[in-house]
Amino acid sequence: MTLMKSLMGAAASLALTAGAALAEPALIFDLGGKFDKSFNEAAFGGAQRWAEETGETFREIELQSEAQREQALRRFAEVGANPIVMAGFAFADALGQVAADYPDTKFVIIDMVVDAPNVRSVVFNEHEGSYLVGMMAAQASKSGTVGFIGGMDIPLIRKFACGYAQGVMASNPDAKVIANMTGTTPAAWNDPVKGSELTKAQISQGADVIYAAAGGTGVGVLQTAADEGILSIGVDSNQNHLHPGKVLTSMMKRVDNAVFSAFTDGVDMETGFNVMGLANGGVGYALDDNNASLVSADMQASVDAASAKIASGELVVHDYMSDDSCPALNF
Repeated sequence: MTLMKSLMGAAASLALTAGAALAEPALIFDLGGKFDKSFNEAAFGGAQRWAEETGETFREIELQSEAQREQALRRFAEVGANPIVMAGFAFADALGQVAADYPDTKFVIIDMVVDAPNVRSVVFNEHEGSYLVGMMAAQASKSGTVGFIGGMDIPLIRKFACGYAQGVMASNPDAKVIANMTGTTPAAWNDPVKGSELTKAQISQGADVIYAAAGGTGVGVLQTAADEGILSIGVDSNQNHLHPGKVLTSMMKRVDNAVFSAFTDGVDMETGFNVMGLANGGVGYALDDNNASLVSADMQASVDAASAKIASGELVVHDYMSDDSCPALNF
């Protein structure tokens, strides 16, 4: 009897161990779709890299409506997915409702802070990376007027715009920065037609370099900029390849690294508040064969010098979200 109990105990222990080992991580994309060539696609890239390197699999879902956020979180938690990563600030309310109901499940939210013992909150210093591409925009501009097109008008996107404007002014104090947002609802992330219209409007005001921080809407910005013969700047993912020789650079926001790290850490990951900036490779600018001819050695040297100063703390870029103001941009 004792032997039988021992065998049964061992079997149960093995089953639990196997269950833990088989726990699949999950990724929930924000509205705009997995292949938005920007934020969501960067998240997918990190998950894919993890799967290729480990040979493991992960669960995923593309949302079709706001109402699906909490439903998707609960569904993945119920089937044992762990950790569950969500791409985007808009998951905050749903996660606040769900996290406490599944204390043994680890959750990761990107671009927002949710204070719960089983949540890792990952935020980025987008203003730092945007400062660098702003410097490049000012140096590449022939007209002295550059543009910014954001997606949904929220503090996070104003943070991009403000950092960009500071970088522009650092390189050319006489430059003019035109800034527009696409809209005030989540539809603003996936409206390339509106992105195209705003691009043409900014070109008519003299802009010859335009930075898009607008998710799928940015695809329309980059396309129209290329068609109209001006330069654009991509965001989140490296978008230089979309229009080789027409995209000055891309502000890299390493959402892929955030997802890869969460999946790699798995159920044992540390929760809490994580900040990814220039100092730890969280943001930066993209330089490759597609834009090498557009970035002079002097431009690269000046941007790299600024990057080192920001990383060391010698140069501080104002964060719009710290006080809802931007000294370099009136909005």
